[in-house]
Parts: sequence; C-alpha cells; structure tokens
Amino acid sequence: MELNVLTAVSPIDGRYRDKTTCLSIYFSEYALFKYRILVEIEYFISLCELPVPQLSAVNKPEIFEVLRSVYRLFSEEDAQRIKAIEKITNHDVKAVEYYIKEAFDKLHLDNYKEFIHFGLTSQDINNTAVPLSIKDALEVVYFPVLNELISILKQYTIEWKDIPMLAKTHGQPASPTRLGKEIQVFVSRLEQQIRLLKETPISAKFGGATGNFNAHHVAYPSVDWKLFGNNFVNKLGMIREEYTTQISNYDNLSALFDGLKRINTILIDLSQDFWLYISMEYFKQKIKTGEIGSSAMPHKVNPIDFENAEGNLGVANAIFEHLSAKLPVSRLQRDLTDSTVLRNAGIPFAHSLISFQSLQKGFNKLLLNEQAIQYDLDNSWAVVAEGIQTILRREGYPEPYEALKELTRTNAQITESSIKEFINTLIINGEIKKQLNTITPKSYTGI
Repeated sequence: MELNVLTAVSPIDGRYRDKTTCLSIYFSEYALFKYRILVEIEYFISLCELPVPQLSAVNKPEIFEVLRSVYRLFSEEDAQRIKAIEKITNHDVKAVEYYIKEAFDKLHLDNYKEFIHFGLTSQDINNTAVPLSIKDALEVVYFPVLNELISILKQYTIEWKDIPMLAKTHGQPASPTRLGKEIQVFVSRLEQQIRLLKETPISAKFGGATGNFNAHHVAYPSVDWKLFGNNFVNKLGMIREEYTTQISNYDNLSALFDGLKRINTILIDLSQDFWLYISMEYFKQKIKTGEIGSSAMPHKVNPIDFENAEGNLGVANAIFEHLSAKLPVSRLQRDLTDSTVLRNAGIPFAHSLISFQSLQKGFNKLLLNEQAIQYDLDNSWAVVAEGIQTILRREGYPEPYEALKELTRTNAQITESSIKEFINTLIINGEIKKQLNTITPKSYTGI
C-alpha cells in the first residue's frame, strides 16, 4: 500500500494528519536530518571563527551565509539523498556528514571538508539537534496553541464570573462557588506550569566521544575546548551539559517531559470536569448541521471533543512518562536505547496538540444552561448550614455544628422554609437572625 492518510498506521499521520502536519518540520526524519545539518554547519562555522589555523581562509561572513544555505534550503529531495547514502553507510549521522561533504565539493570548499564533524561523535550531533528541535517546536507550535486554549478559558472566567453554581465534593452537594472561578482554577494551574516549563533548561551534550573533548584536545591542546563548547551551544540558544558520558544525561529533557505531562494531567482534569458538567446539563452543545451523535439514538449530542482530548492526553502522557523514566538511564558510558526511544519524542507532542485543538472545539460549542445550574442550587439548601453554624460559632452559640448536623441529617428534605424555621427557633438577637436569613445557596459563594 502507498502511505497516505488512509493507510498510515498511526492516527497522527492518518486521521489527525491535518492537525499535526505543523510538527513535521520538527520531528520527522526530514526534520532530524535538517537539524543535524544545522548543527554540523554551525559547528564548522564556529571552528572557522575560533579560528582553527587550517580554516583561517574560510573565516568570512559571506562564506558562512553560503554554508547556512545548506540547511536553510534543505528539501525533501535532499533528505532522499541522505537516505540513499545511509543505505550504503548503514549509519544515519555518517550519511549526513557525507551529504555535507558533497555540498562542500559543489561549493568548492573541498579542501576543508575534513573539518566537518571534526572530533565529534554521533551523539554530539543528535543530542544537540533533538533538543534544539524540541525548543523550536515549543516556541513556534506548542505554546501558541496552548495559549489559544487558555485565552478561551480566560474569556469564560470573565463571562461567567457572577454565575453561582453548586460545588460537588466527593460527588455530593458542597458550599456553592462561581462558574468563572472554577475555570480560573484551571487557568491559574496551567499558567503556573507553563512558567515552570519555561524555566526548565534545554540542554545539549557536546563534548566528543566520551564527553572529554579527547580528540579536540590532542589535536589542538592550547584551545579551551570547554569554553568553546559552551559558547557554541549557547549560540544555538541552549546550555551545554559540561559533565557527560558519550550521551546526554537527559535529566533536563526528562524534567521537560515531566512538565509537559503535568500540563496534560491538568487538562485531563479539565476535560473530565466539563464532561460531567455537560452530563449534569449545566451546558448544552451547539449542534452542527448534519452531525450525528449516535448511530442508534437520534437525540444524542455527545461530549466527544472532551472525550477525544482526554484520550489523546492519556496517550501523550504514557509516552512522556516512558521518555522521562528511560532516557536518564544508560549502561556505563552509553547504550543505544536512548536513540531508539528519542525518535518518538514527537509523538506525545502530536497527541497533545490534537487534544488542545479538541478542547478548543469543545469549549467553543458550549452553551450555558443557567436554568439547570439554578435548579440544583434551589434544591440544595443544606449547603448554607456551614455558613449558619460559622456565624453561630462567632456568636458563642452552644454546639452550633451539632445543631446543624442534627437538622440536615434527620430532615429528609432541607428547603428554604425548613432552614428559616430552624433560624427562627434559635435563641439569638434579631440582628443575627436577620443576617442568617440573608444566606442563600445563590449568595453563599465566598469571595
């Protein structure tokens, strides 16, 4: 079968292809080749700027711009050329090196091509290219889409800030709240985790075969290669892990994946809450002409967007969890398991992105049903007992908690009239009774 949206094994490249295409330039095989070339070319330029004596003639801005065109103009056809070379080398990073050497030949820089990949190991390239691609994906795709979702939530916090609503703790009626405030809880949680995520360092391993710049030092012992490596990685917008084996320590990347997982966990919580609000009929959903909720029951309009989001967030978190737990563990100076799993880094980003878009769609379909919200408040007068007994405590009334407990647990149906009847039996002054009588489920929403 020819690979297309109908034959793709993964729904990321099939059913949801239109939602995840924007990630291809960061996480595909093509993207990995391009980022590797970027790292190799920028490394060569940094050697020229050092300068390595043998490269002093190449230390010219106009030559650097020509060299940068090798990755800036990198095409799918160019990626196919690397794949063809890889069939011979059976080594993907070496294939990239040979591809760049071919480019040097075309640019009449063949006298300098042995300084491509000079003193490096494959993981210097991979462990710089991959975090760089993740950094770019976060900045260009992930944060903007997530912020769009948060903007929708913020709009609702304002629009519904004065809507009183019965809270449910343990699934039971609890002290009333306001709908806008409950959404603000999620806004606050998400913004806090985004701040933490942005503070997580994005780091690269760049130090030669076993992290000690062995080859660099033996070739040019007078150069401060640690400083060179730090400056090079900083130039790419990251920090260098100074003490490593052959591969990255992955601790920072693991922390990043954990941060992404926490954001998804908050969104799972959000999805489940609004699924329940819809089931309680606090919200209706806009109906799209021709859309079918059930193949058997014509009346149904299912909360599919929140369900889709929850499912995709769960898949994303399962992979983030494995990446986070697996990557920092390697046998001695390295084994190949990190490379195998790191190729999947784009998958949880894709499932997260699908869920963000599903949630946006779901929230844009919501229609507030104030009547249902008000109905629950009107039928839950027992929740004002907390406020009444707290005022009675303030006034020194004997055992107010026990008195309210007796009322609310022995009376089959607590109503407005039964609450007011109870208040009128209390031996307290008239002003306190007046204050107690102002407490209603609708007004008892705090600050």
